[in-house]
Amino acid sequence: MVQGLDIARWRLRTQYLVWPHAVSAREAIGSLLAVQAENPGQAAWAVAARTPSPDQADLVALLDEGAVVRTHVLRPTWHFVLAEDIGWLVDLTGPRVRRVTGQQLRDTHGLDERSIGRAVTAVAHALAGRGQLTRAQLAEELRERGIRGSRQMLMILLAHAELDGLICSGPVADGEHTYALMDERVPAPRRLTRAEALAELALRYFTGHGPATERDLAYWATLTLTDVRAGLMQVGDRLGSFSHDGRTFWHAPGEAPTRPQQPAGHLLQILDETYRGYQDSRWLLDAAGDVPRTREAAAGMALVDAQLLAAMRRTLTLGHVQFDLRPYRALTPPELEALDQAARRYGAYLRLKARLTLP
Repeated sequence: MVQGLDIARWRLRTQYLVWPHAVSAREAIGSLLAVQAENPGQAAWAVAARTPSPDQADLVALLDEGAVVRTHVLRPTWHFVLAEDIGWLVDLTGPRVRRVTGQQLRDTHGLDERSIGRAVTAVAHALAGRGQLTRAQLAEELRERGIRGSRQMLMILLAHAELDGLICSGPVADGEHTYALMDERVPAPRRLTRAEALAELALRYFTGHGPATERDLAYWATLTLTDVRAGLMQVGDRLGSFSHDGRTFWHAPGEAPTRPQQPAGHLLQILDETYRGYQDSRWLLDAAGDVPRTREAAAGMALVDAQLLAAMRRTLTLGHVQFDLRPYRALTPPELEALDQAARRYGAYLRLKARLTLP
């Protein structure tokens, strides 16, 4: 009988957060299919933490050369995605999410369909003429074309264009995210039929995030359960499954880990795929029920042996990175040691000395 803790440990192994890690940042992203990247700096650690020798340069190089793009897909937020996957993923998940951004542009910012189309066309013309541009540069381009709006409106407009497969991330310029035309950044995107895409999505999600439920995938990809089940029907014979707590969990063939794994401790953002990659079965991270089931108040989390033990806040200071913990219960000396090791690993990645503090 597979227990909740077994599933939580299994997910850490599936997601390369414990040994054996992914061999590279590229493999980590490809295995997960997409990595939420709303906060690019901490999302970069989400990728690096899954490799044996975390190095900031690995992901930077992939983004600069266009092997990885940062764009809106799956849900109304940014994700890191391999360039070879972005075409079919946007085709499959973009339309439903684009309804959300379209409604925001209409209801909150007062744009009609004609105005939205005109603004998106202006963005495309600016990028075609000048190459990659930052959001501030695009705002100026739009103003010169008589299109004005708030910072929030522009952010949603650009997401709307990304979800249509028109634009995506360009190379980072002086530490800033830039936008570029998708056709120039990804000139030969992989395309799939809808049936093929649903099958690919189900296989990649459950092998990269499993064990997980069909409702977890429906949330993760903003799809209907009917869509998820259509994909599962095609690839179910290539997956394993079991029942737990009245739900069916799907996973890559293999057995659950039965003991703690290494590294035991992890300091991650709340947007990490270990948390945000699930909804239906998210709280397997807290088998003891110590974490309040309220909206997240902290930006980070501290895990030991696949269990969420404390909220975490990361602060960068001159020469140091500080991790302030707010435990949900008293931590044992071995748990504190595991988290101290996690802090040192994170600090080494940032090339800073690490401090771990408690109230």
